[in-house]
Amino acid sequence: MKTSIGTIFAASIAAKQQFLSDNAATLEQVINTIVRTFRAGGKLLLFGNGGSAADAQHLAAEFVNRYVIERPPLPALALTTDTSTLTAIANDYSVAEVFAKQIQALGRRGDVALALSTSGNSANVLRALEVCRALGIYTVGLTGGSGGKMAALVDALLCVSATSSTPRIQETHILVGHVICEMVDQILFGSESGRV
Repeated sequence: MKTSIGTIFAASIAAKQQFLSDNAATLEQVINTIVRTFRAGGKLLLFGNGGSAADAQHLAAEFVNRYVIERPPLPALALTTDTSTLTAIANDYSVAEVFAKQIQALGRRGDVALALSTSGNSANVLRALEVCRALGIYTVGLTGGSGGKMAALVDALLCVSATSSTPRIQETHILVGHVICEMVDQILFGSESGRV
């Protein structure tokens, strides 16, 4: 069992190291874009399915409440949490529309959309990205493997390319999300949040 545990840890570490090597410049660009969005009064919209839905609401909570330092709430909204809205859209239209219709209602030019899909091929995520493009909303795709169809639909692609393993991709996604939270805090509110 110890060998198997060690193998899982090693794979997770390798995925994160490869991600940083491949995506450091894009990640910095995304952080700066989110900072500019918040400064201009825009908001961050986050969405995904399953574990990615949980990550979306986790990260939205970090912005709205706080991450590490005491600071004002930041406008972030997970589109994965309102069961009445989600089930109404799925029932009356289709599951493919559950994020798209919320973006049509809530999204504005100047916002940022952070789409999470480990495969990059989730139909409802891709449909939401199409709506974002039509509305002029800046899009960030957090995915894995080859990037899937998402790669062609986003302004900034953050891809865990070292693996197609959903758990290893999701482990990297939450680290990336935490880095975004910490760096946004540091830029907007000072270096107190730079604690490791």
